[in-house]
Amino acid sequence: MSGATCPACGVAVVPGYVKCPKCHRPLPRFHRNSVSPVGGTAVETPASKASPMLALLAALVVGGGIIWFFVSRKHNESAAAPAPVIQPNPSAVAAPPPVAAPSVTAPTPAPIQPEVHPETVAKSLEIDLKKQRLWSTVSVVGDHVDVRSSSCNEGAMKTTIQPTLASFHAAGLTKLRCLEQSGAVVFSRDL
Repeated sequence: MSGATCPACGVAVVPGYVKCPKCHRPLPRFHRNSVSPVGGTAVETPASKASPMLALLAALVVGGGIIWFFVSRKHNESAAAPAPVIQPNPSAVAAPPPVAAPSVTAPTPAPIQPEVHPETVAKSLEIDLKKQRLWSTVSVVGDHVDVRSSSCNEGAMKTTIQPTLASFHAAGLTKLRCLEQSGAVVFSRDL
């Protein structure tokens, strides 16, 4: 069996040693495809240097996929139009035909208005505010509506509330207030 010699002290070393057994200096390594000066089998190098790069590339692909998912999800949610508030159409209710009487004409009955529940209108407003990312709680307290939010001063808050004022009035409420989380009134509207 032929051996290699340590380049520092000249001691014969068995192939495969990483350090010289006498002076403990590192022995030169040989690449897989190169021929070892001691003959025999080539010394295999430790794990490939490409594996950390492969792991980094895989992490970037996964991270990019997660970011793309959330960005496209938010875009789809903001692109969806808010559901319109259905207003009852009083002209859609057909009046009964007039009764033919020679001397007396029967009065036409007023169209029947469906009963509007304030809690339903409040829940609808809360959903509309969440679609606008104006996180709020809407509650009916007695004869008024309280909207609690840290976004009361934003313009989008007032434009989202405006279309529902008539529905709250039809439900028998008299006032709408927008309150900060601390309870301070930011604005108040009579219905």
